[in-house]
Amino acid sequence: MGLEATHTFHDEPDDLMQVKRIARTLALGLALLASSLTPASAIPLLLVDAQTLQVLYQEDAGQPWHPASLTKMMTAYLAFAAIKDGRVSLDTPVKISQHAWNQAPAKSGLDKGSAVTMQDALYIMLVKSANDIAVAIAETVGGDEKTFVKQMNLMAQQMNMTATHFENASGLNNAKQVSSARDMAMLALYLRRDYPQYETMFLTEAVQIGKTTLKTSNEMLEHFAGVTGMKTGYICASGLNIVASVNRDGRQLIAVVLGGSSARERNELAAQLFLRGLSGALVPTGKTVVDVANIDAAPTDMRPLICGAKAKEYVKQREADFPMGLKGQPSYLTDDIKGPVYVATDLGKIVTGVPLPRPRPSFVQQLASN
Repeated sequence: MGLEATHTFHDEPDDLMQVKRIARTLALGLALLASSLTPASAIPLLLVDAQTLQVLYQEDAGQPWHPASLTKMMTAYLAFAAIKDGRVSLDTPVKISQHAWNQAPAKSGLDKGSAVTMQDALYIMLVKSANDIAVAIAETVGGDEKTFVKQMNLMAQQMNMTATHFENASGLNNAKQVSSARDMAMLALYLRRDYPQYETMFLTEAVQIGKTTLKTSNEMLEHFAGVTGMKTGYICASGLNIVASVNRDGRQLIAVVLGGSSARERNELAAQLFLRGLSGALVPTGKTVVDVANIDAAPTDMRPLICGAKAKEYVKQREADFPMGLKGQPSYLTDDIKGPVYVATDLGKIVTGVPLPRPRPSFVQQLASN
């Protein structure tokens, strides 16, 4: 897929950079030898070579799991498809309806009735993970969220995401909203293949809108060289999820970590997977991501361990078993990166009595003709 990272690095004297690089390499080498990819209890982990689709590592990658805001990757995919089909454009106004405004945080901070362009909306949704914007995009593309969700599920079927079912466009808590690490990797691959022109949206670190700065929660963008996106997610039932892509030294990899007990653990595990894959410590298993079997089971509910009475004890145990990134411990996230900042515009309240034309998506027409 040939995508290149576009991060900007802080300038440092060459000799200082060399010393830091050597020190980091030694520390990470020792850490990689000492650490395990299976701390405490198992959570889904998956590393895929994005160029060959070969699985380099997987653990419970087919276990049903709540995707949380990883859902917004599919919302973005359908918006990109609508732009390609001409049903909307990057300049199409995306209005914050009452239903969109009613969504739980994280939110954009925009007032009910106000609007931004589709391009701005996509940046805000993917960077801030704004639930109100996700619903507003769904309504703009699908007419209403319910119709859009039907399109999401149809597209998931077309992508052979056999563990996946959507109930909303945002990823907010719903017991029936389910996916798997395998399916999320499939979605990431489709995004990279079909819409590489939107890569910058996934690696942008902040959106400036008026006097407000909306920052990403994906710290890998700031501290792991070569990361090119993609999305984080969290609800109590899922724990902390991430789909991340990296382009380094001619290698393009995708990592998925679901159910982290903290952002630290989630990010450090993803970075560890990348480093093992890039170093050659993880080699192709002989199976592609398409071949990974999804399990017919109920989705794991992490709520008791993440938000319940056992949370404090659980997090403490996870820290003991996988201390990477804790104070006084080595970390895989040692780079200092300044990524893109996008400037969006609040268009204010737009009143129009003319609904946007919404022809059927091309993939729906194709199915109907088969």
